[in-house]
Amino acid sequence: MIIIAGTIDFKDNETRELAVQRSRTLQESTRLNEPGCEVYYFGADPCVDNRIQVYELWVDEQSLEAHFRHANYHGMLELIQELGLVAADTAKFRCDLTEPVYDESFTPRADFFTSQDAR
Repeated sequence: MIIIAGTIDFKDNETRELAVQRSRTLQESTRLNEPGCEVYYFGADPCVDNRIQVYELWVDEQSLEAHFRHANYHGMLELIQELGLVAADTAKFRCDLTEPVYDESFTPRADFFTSQDAR
């Protein structure tokens, strides 16, 4: 799995809200029409008025590479540039182990606690 996480800042709250609103169709199309996309989220940060939080989850490098060639990706770039990006900070993370946060007693766990066989 590949996680993309980060932020995009716009000049003000109004521009940020416009970006969220106008990107909805692209977000939905990416989720529904791009194989390997598990999550594609560009949403308003509740603590920073001009910021969007970015969160994407891709099953593998091939699906992410295909996304970078897809019209949805290019449409999102065009929209962000049109609205006036002020700053951005995004990174990708390769994830080789996935496990629930809560164990069977619904206790949150920071450690990885399931057996290798169960993964």
